[in-house]
Amino acid sequence: MKKKEGTPKKSDRETALYYISSFCNTAREPFLILNPDLRVVAANTAFYKIFQVAKEGTENQLIYDLGNGQWNIPELRRLLENILPQKKSLNDFEVTHEFPNIGLKIMILNARQLDATQQILLAIEDITLKKTIEKKLADYTKNLEKGIAEKTAELEARVDELSKLNKLMVGRELKMVELKKEIKQLKN
Repeated sequence: MKKKEGTPKKSDRETALYYISSFCNTAREPFLILNPDLRVVAANTAFYKIFQVAKEGTENQLIYDLGNGQWNIPELRRLLENILPQKKSLNDFEVTHEFPNIGLKIMILNARQLDATQQILLAIEDITLKKTIEKKLADYTKNLEKGIAEKTAELEARVDELSKLNKLMVGRELKMVELKKEIKQLKN
């Protein structure tokens, strides 16, 4: 493909950032691209939608200042300032946070420090619904097990009663058979 005359050549860094941004915008999960100073270079549409923030109030902002300080989360700060610089990547870092406008969010964070651009790619998976459903299922299972244990105890008590009643009736029947034999013998 020929390059148009007069089109400025992008640096390798700009090209890499363009591709990273394009990739992030096709993903369903929220993504942030941060510079080494932890300022937002870009965010994808999913981030803006899920966290209900605008592009104007997000880009070029320190991540901790987003949403009037809503992202000043101690676990996130520890992740970005202490762990990521040493490891260069993090996987499955769970963060729970109550956001004033959108409520409780349980998130899985994955971060990579990109050597080519010196940027940080932060992927955010919102697992709030999954965790809520898991909790409801666990509660339902616990209640179901409790109900089954109660019904089992109730049935065992009834079986015990029936067993006692059966012994009583069999004993009575045997006594009647015995008495009938005695009556028959007395008649003869």
